[in-house]
Amino acid sequence: MTETTTVRRICPFCEACCGLKVDLHRDASSGVQKVIKVYGDDDDVFSKGYLCPKAVGLKELHDDPDRLRTPLIKRDGVFVEASWEDAYGEIARRLPPVIAAGGANAVATVLGNPVAHKMGLMLYFPRLARMLGTRNMFSASSVDQIPKMLSTGLMFGSWLGIAVPDIERSDFLLIIGANPMVSNGSLWTLPDYRGKARALRQRGGKIVVVDPRRTETAAAADAHHFIRPGADVFFLLGIAHTLFDEQLVKLDRLAAHVNGLEQLRTAFADYAPERLAARCGIDASVMRALARTLAATKRAAVYGRIGTCTQEFGTLSSWLIDVINVLSGHLDSEGGAMFPCAPAFAANTRGKPGSGRGVVSGRYASRVAGAPEISGELPLTCLAEEIDTPGRGQIRALIAIAANPVLSSPNGARLAAALEQLDFMVSMDIYLNETSRHADVILPGPSPLEDSHYDVSFTQFSHRNHARYSAQALARNSAQPHEWQSLLRIGAIAQGLGADVDVEALDDDGLRGELERTLGQQAASVLAALDGRRGPERLLDLGLRSGPFGDQFGARAGGLTLAAIEAAPAGIDLGAMQARLPAALRTPSGKIELAPPMLLADLARVTAALAAAQPEMVIIGRRQLRSNNSWMHNLPALAKGAFRCTALIHPGDCQRLGLTDGAMARIGNGTKTIDVQVEVSTDMMPGVVSVPHGWGHDLPGTQLALAAQRPGANLNALLDEQLRDPLSGNAVLSGIAVTVTPAPL
Repeated sequence: MTETTTVRRICPFCEACCGLKVDLHRDASSGVQKVIKVYGDDDDVFSKGYLCPKAVGLKELHDDPDRLRTPLIKRDGVFVEASWEDAYGEIARRLPPVIAAGGANAVATVLGNPVAHKMGLMLYFPRLARMLGTRNMFSASSVDQIPKMLSTGLMFGSWLGIAVPDIERSDFLLIIGANPMVSNGSLWTLPDYRGKARALRQRGGKIVVVDPRRTETAAAADAHHFIRPGADVFFLLGIAHTLFDEQLVKLDRLAAHVNGLEQLRTAFADYAPERLAARCGIDASVMRALARTLAATKRAAVYGRIGTCTQEFGTLSSWLIDVINVLSGHLDSEGGAMFPCAPAFAANTRGKPGSGRGVVSGRYASRVAGAPEISGELPLTCLAEEIDTPGRGQIRALIAIAANPVLSSPNGARLAAALEQLDFMVSMDIYLNETSRHADVILPGPSPLEDSHYDVSFTQFSHRNHARYSAQALARNSAQPHEWQSLLRIGAIAQGLGADVDVEALDDDGLRGELERTLGQQAASVLAALDGRRGPERLLDLGLRSGPFGDQFGARAGGLTLAAIEAAPAGIDLGAMQARLPAALRTPSGKIELAPPMLLADLARVTAALAAAQPEMVIIGRRQLRSNNSWMHNLPALAKGAFRCTALIHPGDCQRLGLTDGAMARIGNGTKTIDVQVEVSTDMMPGVVSVPHGWGHDLPGTQLALAAQRPGANLNALLDEQLRDPLSGNAVLSGIAVTVTPAPL
């Protein structure tokens, strides 16, 4: 006898955060539940039934025999299964001596992309960071998004106060270095880009894509222009110059809310499109025409993403996108680039509206390279050198949380060797992968179906305001703690409180102290109102009730609470984005800072780069629908089909280089080489080769059986960890000069 139930979930596989339905069968005699089917939730207020092929992998992730379910401790170089008590005990035995010998900075943390899909990790990692007291914090953000965070912080006053296209009301989109047809948005939470783009064009609108590859997004657009990788800054400066040169600037109601307009006019004066065309590979007439279209279209927006961030001018390119939206009259305007209003946790909804402390970067620097701190973290590409370079402040222990930087950051070979030199390493991960294999203790996380979920981050980038919550669907092993509890326990161990600390009491004390500091005498009544909630749910209820749509603890009738969202399993629609300026600003001036001094100063690098000789061949990455993260290669539904780790190369380049379709090519960067299968493609700009990110599952000591069957080649193995955008510290992954030859037989 079986019983069938259906639960709702929010997909944890990408930034689109689609609403799902999951059919579960429960064996009446054993009580065991199994996932039978995953499909789109037609009633979901945000995704409205849409889902991509990744979602079906949720069942396979839950059932994956390679997924870790028991802690592992390395004994004499071999992992053995252990109890949770023994795992915490090992941490308590080995972590405090490292701190005692080297201080707080002897410990580092590194976070991976999956953290953003885990409510408990998102809400409790800041607690762990405070308890550790280390400056050595790293994350995947400095491999793909820190430039956007820095430029946004400087202009608008908060790191994540990012303006996103209001696509459902737009009539023109200029998309640069982004492929939302595959990603469904990135720093732009957008289920079903394809359908929304189709609707835009059906109402007479147009989409133009600028990219070194004719991507899936470009193929469905009205126009596509090839651009030299890493040259976005020249293209964007040409458009910005044209807006001033042809008197197309129209600030409209934002005129009273900007600083630095005349500084921009002066700074951009020397960057005429005619001067920049050869460098970026796009005719001056195209840049001027796009500027005129932006200025003449009532509802339009410019959007750029990973391609604009992962280059040596990443911060400048990210800044110029928002500058152009301001100058053309499309920032904070219906159908333009608008600011979402997240129901909880967004910095631009807290505190006094319209002004704030702004952001500060470079409060300290990395020990070896002197790379600046941005948003409380150092560049991930500095991690290896901070471990393997002796001296005061050397990292001797690492806490890795859902992170696989050996595979996903440049020069993983150096990092892998460095990890072996650590005195101690803890990895919180569901897999024994290329990074966690170096750990001394692995603490496995639960399956997404065994955890509750709220999108802490992605509601801040959503094209439409909403609130959704997924309760835990399947029971976890009774011995397995919540991940947030593990974070608190590790923090307590670091502070000398031991492994047996009462984490519930620790959580209570921490929240009480925080509320007393911020609310004073009101803290007791707020705590009482939250009574009955624990852990992340309590913090979520607090965030929702005190947020812009919240009930303000009874002061606003009908306002949001967690209970209200629980009573609406398909979510609560909070409406389209609305104009939010100047209220959303958190700059000290209370204005948009169009001309931050550090960005104007960096234009000198642009001028110098104009005359630089261009290499014959350069490399770029690419995102693929079924493999946004490396662990997806271990799920049958996502790994099946044609082999996707190929090098896309233009036919003319193949003929010139002696390459044929299906043969192996050797791609080199100095002494670093990888061998990749050739795929001849007219979608590539001549002189550019594209290899997808996240492959290379051929390292020993991992437990990813399916991924290892077709390991592919690791693009990041070619890249130089020392090459960074100097302003943000973001890794440079695009436009790197390479050699391409037939691979030796």
